[in-house]
Amino acid sequence: METWEFGRTVRRWRDRVAPDAVGVPVGRRRRAAGLRREELAGLAGISADYLTRLEQGRATAPSAQVVEALARALRLAGSERDLLYRLAGHAAPGLDVVKSQVTPSVQRLLDRLSHTPVVVYDATWTLVMANAPYDALMGDTSGWRGLERNTIWRNLTGLRNRVVHTAREQADHEALLVADLRMTASRYPADRELKRLIGELGAVPRFAELWEAPALPMPAEPAKHKVVDHPAVGRISLDCDTLIVATDDLRITVYTAEPGTADAERLALAVVLGTQAFGEAARAGHS
Repeated sequence: METWEFGRTVRRWRDRVAPDAVGVPVGRRRRAAGLRREELAGLAGISADYLTRLEQGRATAPSAQVVEALARALRLAGSERDLLYRLAGHAAPGLDVVKSQVTPSVQRLLDRLSHTPVVVYDATWTLVMANAPYDALMGDTSGWRGLERNTIWRNLTGLRNRVVHTAREQADHEALLVADLRMTASRYPADRELKRLIGELGAVPRFAELWEAPALPMPAEPAKHKVVDHPAVGRISLDCDTLIVATDDLRITVYTAEPGTADAERLALAVVLGTQAFGEAARAGHS
């Protein structure tokens, strides 16, 4: 009964979300008042087919990560978010569990940065959301699943990345990420999902080396300057600032260029080209 009710609740709440409130463009021919199924799936980082099965009650036991992603995409908070967890058979996260929720106040901040590449991670460095300019700059994140959404795993396993690092910079970056995860583990000792993530990362030799080291070889501070090698516009030198939302334990990383520079022009072009490409792909999918 709860499985069916979970899907029916998601469908009901999907119908009430105004597309422009979550950054979904609205065309003149649009008839749906709320979000289309594929739009919610894209916002939540899951496949439209899986969301269909969830809404129809044919998929059972969605993971806590999927529930949180749907709650975030639907802009749920408080009792409604807790209800969605209960309908999925999970206890709502408490203070002893890593949060992966973008609160309304943080979302308002992100909305103000809608034309700037921004990505949000939780305290485990698992991707919570990336806006369209970020995907245009760094590559589409909407298809990432499971461990693919964790930036520590992506860095340590050498997945393709548009950021250009020297060997020393990459080593320092990896050490900082693992050191931060160690601190997260000390703050959330009861979080089972965090323990599972650490166990999966433990199979990566570089992670095991850093995790088990008596003292991590950390630089004084993370690099705030990044070079991104974009396939259409070439290399772009950017400032990279990571903001910590203390109460929610989120990491918000923002990429900017000094106004009036060639890098600012290249960044603007990369965002325009990438956004257009995603729009054309979406239209092709509907045709």
